[in-house]
Amino acid sequence: MLMHTHEARLDALRKELAKRDLDGFVVPISDEHLSEYVGAYAQRLAWLTGFGGSAGSAAVLAHTAAMFVDGRYTLQVREQVSGELYECKSVPDDSMADWLAGNVQEGARIGFDPWLHTRGWAKAVGKKLEAVGAQLVPTDGNPIDAVWEDQPERSMAPAFVQDEANAGRSSAEKRGEIAEWLKAEKLDAVVISALDSVAWTLNIRGADVDHTPVALSYLMVQADGTADWFIAPEKVPGDVAQALGNAVRIRSNDEFSAAFAELAGKRVASDPARNVAAIFERLNEVGAEIVSTDDPVVLPKAIKNAAEQQGHRDAQHRDAAAIAKFLHWLSVEAPTGSVDELSAVDRLADFRRESDLLRDLSFDTISGAGPNGASPHYRVDEDSNRQLEPNSVYLVDSGGQYPDGTTDITRTIWVGPDSPPDEVCDRFTRVLKGHIALDVQTFPPGTPGSALDGFARQHLWMAGLDYAHGTGHGVGSFLGVHEGPQRIAKPRGAQSGTDQPLMAGMILSNEPGYYKAGEYGIRIENLVLVEERQIEGGEGEWLGFETLTFAPIDRTLVRRELLSEAEIAWWNGYHAKVRDIIAPQVDGDVLAWLEQACEPL
Repeated sequence: MLMHTHEARLDALRKELAKRDLDGFVVPISDEHLSEYVGAYAQRLAWLTGFGGSAGSAAVLAHTAAMFVDGRYTLQVREQVSGELYECKSVPDDSMADWLAGNVQEGARIGFDPWLHTRGWAKAVGKKLEAVGAQLVPTDGNPIDAVWEDQPERSMAPAFVQDEANAGRSSAEKRGEIAEWLKAEKLDAVVISALDSVAWTLNIRGADVDHTPVALSYLMVQADGTADWFIAPEKVPGDVAQALGNAVRIRSNDEFSAAFAELAGKRVASDPARNVAAIFERLNEVGAEIVSTDDPVVLPKAIKNAAEQQGHRDAQHRDAAAIAKFLHWLSVEAPTGSVDELSAVDRLADFRRESDLLRDLSFDTISGAGPNGASPHYRVDEDSNRQLEPNSVYLVDSGGQYPDGTTDITRTIWVGPDSPPDEVCDRFTRVLKGHIALDVQTFPPGTPGSALDGFARQHLWMAGLDYAHGTGHGVGSFLGVHEGPQRIAKPRGAQSGTDQPLMAGMILSNEPGYYKAGEYGIRIENLVLVEERQIEGGEGEWLGFETLTFAPIDRTLVRRELLSEAEIAWWNGYHAKVRDIIAPQVDGDVLAWLEQACEPL
C-alpha cells in the first residue's frame, strides 16, 4: 500500500535508516548534477515533507527532524510542512551543520547521498559532526529511493539540436576553446556535470527537467577537443549524433562511473561547486590528479554572443505581446471577482502559446493574490488557490522558453475598481524607484553584482524596509531561467555569485520587491543586458544595462509626486518603447488598452 501521509513516509525512512545502521539522513533538493530545478524522480524532499519550493533541505534524526529554507520560503514552508514533524529553520542564520551537531548522540552515523552534495558541503558538515563524536557517512544508494514506492522513472525524452543560428557558435568551436584552455592549464581532461553546461557545449537541448530544456547526461572533454557524452543511447536521435560528429563519443549513462578508470594518472579538472562529491571520490579512487577549478563553460555561457543577444531581444518582444494580452484580459475580468490564481496561470499560458515558437514555460508561474503574493516564490495549487478579489494586490511572475531566448517578467497589479491604499502605492513607488535606479546605473568593468544591489534597495531602506531575496539573477539562452555566475544581491561570499564582476553580454534580472506578510507582495522585474557604455566627458571604460523586457507597469499604483523628473522621464521613455514594440502585434481592445497604459505620466 502506498504511503499517502508525510508522517508515514518519515516513519518509513527512519525504519530504512535503522536497517542501514544510520542514525540520521540529510535530504536536499538536488539531483546528480546539482541542478536548481530537478526531474520528478529526484523530488525526494517534496515527497518526504510536502515542501514545494525550489531550494531547501531536511535533516532527519531518529526522534526529531528539521527543515532548512532561506527567506524566500519562510512563509511557504510553514504552510506546506507539518510543524509537528519538522522544526522550521531559516538559513543562513540557522546552520544545518550546527543543528545536527547539537542534536546527535556521540557515535551517531549520519548518512548523506554523495551524488547529491558537494565535496565542500560534506567536509564542512563532517567536521562539525566529528567535533561532537559523530560521523557523516556516504550511503550506497539513496535510502529514500528504497521506500518511495511510486517514484517516477527518469525521463527518456529525446535530446534535440539547438540550431547554430540561435547558438551563435558551433559545438566544435566551443569544444576547441575548452581544449585550448586544458592545454594552457596543462590538464588532460575536464568532467562537466552541470546540465546547462553540457547542453551549451554540445549545442543540444532536452526535455528531462520541467521548464529547463536540458538532457540528463555528463560530459568529459579531452585536451584534443574530443569528448565523451554519457547519456541513455535511446535518447539520442540520428540527427543529434550526426550534428555532433565523430569527435563526440556517445556512451551510455550507466558507463559514467566506470569510465573514470580511463582518467587514471591524468590531470583532471573538476569544479567543486558544480560536481558532486561522488565524482571527486571516483577520481581519487582511480588515481587521477584532481585540479579543482571552475567549470570552464560557465563564464562563456553567461557572456552571450551577438546571435544569443539578438535572440533574447526577439524572444522578449514576442513575449511582450502575450503579457499585454494577459494584462488587458486581467483588467476586464479580475475586477468582477471571476478570476482565481489558477485560472490566471492558465490564461497567461494560453496567450504565450499563441506563439508557435513557445517550447515551455521557463518556471512554474508565481500567481499570488493578496496575502499569497507575500511569499516571493509562492506556487499555487488546488489547496492554496485564491480568488483575485476586487480592491486587492495581485503579483504574477512568469516566463517562457523559446528557441531564441528565455524570458522572465514580474508585474504587480492593482485589482480595482476602487483606488489602492496609500501604503500600497508608497511601497510600490519605492520599489519602482529602486528598479529605475538599477536600470540606469553605469559602472566600471570589474564591478561585482553586490556593489549594485543597494541602488535597488535605497528607497526602501530610507523607509526602514527591505526584501529577503536577491535583486538580480543571470538568465540563460533557451536554458536555465536562473544562470550563474553573475548575480546582483547582498554580498554572501565567493560561491554566491555576488563577487562575480558583471561583463558585457551577461543577462540579468532587475527585480526589487516588498512583501507584507499576510497582506500583499510587490515586485517589478525586467531582464537587462550588460553592455559597453560611452559616457560623454567620461574617462576609461564603462558598462550599463540595455533593457530587454517591455510590458506596461501598472500606473494605478504609482505616486507621481514621489518620482523625480528623471524618473518620470524614464517611465515615459520606457512606455513609449513598450507601445512601439507591442502595438504592431496586437489590435482591437488590446491595442486600445495598450495605448492608455502607455500614456505619459
